Amino acid sequence: MATSDECCSVQLIDGDGSFNDTGIESFIKEVKLHECGLSYAVVSIMGPQSSGKSTLLNNLFYTNFREMDAFKGRSQTTKGIWMAKCAGIEPCTIVMDLEGTDGRERGEDDTAFEKQSALFALAVSDIVLINMWCHDIGREQAANKPLLKTVFQVMMRLFSPRKTTLMFVIRDKTRTPLENLGPVLREDIQKIWDSVPKPQAHKETPLSEFFNVEVVALSSYEEKEEQFKEQVANLRQRFNHSIAPGGLAGDRRGVVPASGFSFSAQQIWKVIKENKDLDLPAHKVMVATVRCEEIANEKFTGFTANENWCLLEEAVQSGPVAGFGKKLNSILCTSLSEYDAEATYFDEGVRSAKRKQLEEKLLQLVQPAYLSMLGHLRSGTLEKFKEAFEEALNGGEGFSLAARNCTGSYMALFDERCADANVELANWDCSKVRDKLRRDIDTHVASVRAAKLLELTSSYEAKLNEALAGPVEALLDGANNETWPSIKKLLQRETVSAVSGLSSALSGFEMDAEDKEKMLTSLQDYARGVVEAKAREEAGRVLIRMKDRFSTLFSHDSDSMPRVWTGKEDIRAITKTARSASLKLLSVMAAIRLDDDVDNIENTLTSALVDTKSNAVVTDKSITTFDPLASSTWEQVPPAKTLITPVQCKSLWRQFRAETEYSVTQAISAQEASRRNNNWMPPPWAIVALVVLGFNEFMTLLRNPFYLGVLFVGYLTVKALWVQLNISGEFQHGVLPGLLSISTKFLPTVMNLLTKLAEQGQSPTTNNPQTNSGAAAFKSFQNGSSSSNTSSSASSGVTASGNDIDYSSPPKED
Repeated sequence: MATSDECCSVQLIDGDGSFNDTGIESFIKEVKLHECGLSYAVVSIMGPQSSGKSTLLNNLFYTNFREMDAFKGRSQTTKGIWMAKCAGIEPCTIVMDLEGTDGRERGEDDTAFEKQSALFALAVSDIVLINMWCHDIGREQAANKPLLKTVFQVMMRLFSPRKTTLMFVIRDKTRTPLENLGPVLREDIQKIWDSVPKPQAHKETPLSEFFNVEVVALSSYEEKEEQFKEQVANLRQRFNHSIAPGGLAGDRRGVVPASGFSFSAQQIWKVIKENKDLDLPAHKVMVATVRCEEIANEKFTGFTANENWCLLEEAVQSGPVAGFGKKLNSILCTSLSEYDAEATYFDEGVRSAKRKQLEEKLLQLVQPAYLSMLGHLRSGTLEKFKEAFEEALNGGEGFSLAARNCTGSYMALFDERCADANVELANWDCSKVRDKLRRDIDTHVASVRAAKLLELTSSYEAKLNEALAGPVEALLDGANNETWPSIKKLLQRETVSAVSGLSSALSGFEMDAEDKEKMLTSLQDYARGVVEAKAREEAGRVLIRMKDRFSTLFSHDSDSMPRVWTGKEDIRAITKTARSASLKLLSVMAAIRLDDDVDNIENTLTSALVDTKSNAVVTDKSITTFDPLASSTWEQVPPAKTLITPVQCKSLWRQFRAETEYSVTQAISAQEASRRNNNWMPPPWAIVALVVLGFNEFMTLLRNPFYLGVLFVGYLTVKALWVQLNISGEFQHGVLPGLLSISTKFLPTVMNLLTKLAEQGQSPTTNNPQTNSGAAAFKSFQNGSSSSNTSSSASSGVTASGNDIDYSSPPKED
């Protein structure tokens, strides 16, 4: 590629017909043709070899094409097609110098390349200069006739040819005025046009439909150089603003935008080389398709590397971005505006289609970021809703009101943020994300609602359980005729209180009447279930309760003091009373009586277990008994309300009697032992016999006071030993155990008494030693006797207590 300060040139197609795609790309960058859009023109020149084409172009456009050296002879100078930028002409004008026709260097191959280059020039040029000698005008076999035929023939190969300006440059003008030369030339041109075969569609098409014909004449460059240059300078003025309306190419059609010129020229030459008909409209669409696609790919690549987009994409991954929609829309619009600026001159249909594809690709690229933004907005709004909803509930606001207000507020907030994140260019629909948020909010509200209702129900159930379980247990423990009425009143009172409280608490939920009634009914059923469950639990321990009640009534008196079986008590009556109370407890625990139904369980149990004689029926002089407890159900009592069946009652009563029989037996034994202890004195007849038979001895004692003193001392001694040895207590357990116990304690007791007497005898005396000694001895015996009485009383109490415990304890198994 040749360059200079004013212009640069490149060989577009070499002599062998090879297209220089690398050279033209460099040339376009050098002259900045791609920035011109449609504001550029292409001028080409054709004509016979050595007719001064290059010289004319160099003088007309200030190019630097190689010129023929006349001193070396006439020969081919330009080979192939050269291209250069015209210097100092606006708009940007590109000129092509075609290889001359009718050259001896190509010989027979001249025709093929001549047609190819002519077709190429007509396809890409706005103005075609046809260089011809003045003396050829009017001659039938002049050198310009084959050239014109070639131009018109190849023109027919263009399906829809662009309108081209043909400027005939008459070289070496003679004295014949141009006004005379022009009509002759135009007449020759018309004849050539008429003689060229045309397709059916263009049979009647005039020459002016395809060409604007201009004729100019120039003096001889060699003979009249100054005049030649002056005429060329005037002609140059016509090329300024040549594409403007009224200019040389003001009515041109089908212009390829400058950025697609290189590709268009290359594809046109390729089609021409393949000897195919050139469909310029289709070619224009093809060029527009390729170039618009290239531009779109460039803009897409540029968008992916755009710093603002990268920062925005990175930011939206970690959280919501304020003004996301406007920022992204601005970046997208910038890329699309750049595409529009570069593709504005290409075919509108292709340009719009490729723009739409680019827009779709860009939107597809940024859509994940948009969805991520919506995801952040949805999750953030949901979290804020949860916080606000919880605060509203904690603040005492009604559930449904809080849910409605918070839902409306935060759905509106989400819509507002979605509008901020909306990309105007995309017009994406965020309704699915909005619906997902609404479902999440509704799900959360439903879960909180269920939790709150469960919490309310559980709290009232806990209150009912606390209010019913303990009192019901206490009432059943003290079972009597008022037990179940009391339980029923308690149940009604607590149930009404709980249902009222729950109903008030549920008012904030705005529940359906049916659902609310179900919950209240469920709470009532729960309260009843607590009572029934407690009753069943206590029924499982009825035997223990019966034994405890029997033990309490049997072993304690009316003042709740432990009984001491002295022999005066009516054990039979006490036992009957205690068993009747236990039977009463069994009858109360046999069934649930929360309704107003009446039953005869107590009478049945009494008649079957206590009044056994009433069960006997006399039939035909024989006694037959029937058992009303030989059944698994009670009369007038449903199985669901039965706690203890008749058969179980009978079994429990049998076990109860067996386990309490021992206590009765022990009581009877204790009573008999007490009677024996109270009757240790001799019988009255023995006392009378002693008095009668011992009268003489008694009188002897009265006549002799010394014997009386000895007897008195002996009495004191025996009394002291009696108290010390606790003889009465020892013999309560039997004669033999008493004798054995006394024999072991007799000697130590005697020694203890003698020791005390010795100690008293050694103590100092003041007045009368003997009297003091006797008084001391007597006092010692009295103290010993008093101490012995106290000890005996305590021992008797422990023994009595021990007896009571022993007799009331259950028998040991062997």
